Amino acid sequence: MRIGMALSYSGGFKETVAELADYEKAGLDIVFVAEAYSFDAVSQLGYIAARTETLQIASGILPIYSRTPALLAMTAAGLDYVSDGRFTLGLGASGPQVIEGFHGVPYSAPLGRTREVIEICRKVWRRERLEHQGRHYTMPLAGSKLGKPLKLINHPVRERIPIVVAAIGPQNVELTAELAEGWEPIFYLPEKAADVWGPSLAAGRAKRAPELGELDVIAQATLAIGDDVSGLLEFGRPMAALYIGGMGAKGKNFYNDLARRYGYEREAERIQDLYLDGKKDEAAALVPHELLESMSLIGPEGFVRDRIQAMRESGVTTLNVTPVGATHADRVALIEKIKELTSA
Repeated sequence: MRIGMALSYSGGFKETVAELADYEKAGLDIVFVAEAYSFDAVSQLGYIAARTETLQIASGILPIYSRTPALLAMTAAGLDYVSDGRFTLGLGASGPQVIEGFHGVPYSAPLGRTREVIEICRKVWRRERLEHQGRHYTMPLAGSKLGKPLKLINHPVRERIPIVVAAIGPQNVELTAELAEGWEPIFYLPEKAADVWGPSLAAGRAKRAPELGELDVIAQATLAIGDDVSGLLEFGRPMAALYIGGMGAKGKNFYNDLARRYGYEREAERIQDLYLDGKKDEAAALVPHELLESMSLIGPEGFVRDRIQAMRESGVTTLNVTPVGATHADRVALIEKIKELTSA
């Protein structure tokens, strides 16, 4: 089981990267850099590549709408080159609030676009002359008198850079299991994973090409180990409430749908009503303690060990943790400890 860590996209980035060498020595395998509507992830990933030696780096995630498919492919090839083959391209659809609100691009056909983006990226990395006649993308541009099929000038380090897709909807998870090297769900609850995603994963794996290998399942969890750390669960309430209650309108919130599929229908509805009414604190207070605890690695060592086993039995192959500690040394120690527990 690999150990990953997500870097915050809000402030303190240079300071965090300066500490990455310590995490690398402690056994961290891969670091994920998000891109919401803060600084772009690409410049930060290049900075990390220059400051580390063996650490794998991944976008977590680049939205498929904010760059052309060819630019996504070029960017991935460039990051793989400067990192000596350590890059993973994390992709996702994001959501209408960010894509239409911040980028001013219609949020349409996320499934179809994701499929075509993956296909186009792999053509570019194989240095094929780029010709694509899809429903959503056409290269060269239809009707163009000047455009012509081109191939990437440089030779990529790898002709198949790993692709991870962030997905939680049934159809998107099926597509991910069919086409991608890795799958990154959010709010992963191992005891419910088979019920919620099992059929989609099975359907996608049935169509999966053998050369893709086994699907890397990447689960996120906040990490704190000790007999007096349970109070840290409370820090997860605002974020959970933001996603369940505020990341989308009624009927258009994928995270709210997931909470309902986990069995928290009444709570999800009430959290969304309160959040959209501006009552964020009240919404956060209604996030079930059981949900926060089950998705975390926060508690005594025995509890964390049991949660790791539950993750492993549900199919998780990469633990993407957020270590919580008072000091940098405490957080490094947590990475060392989780590496030890997952290797046992």
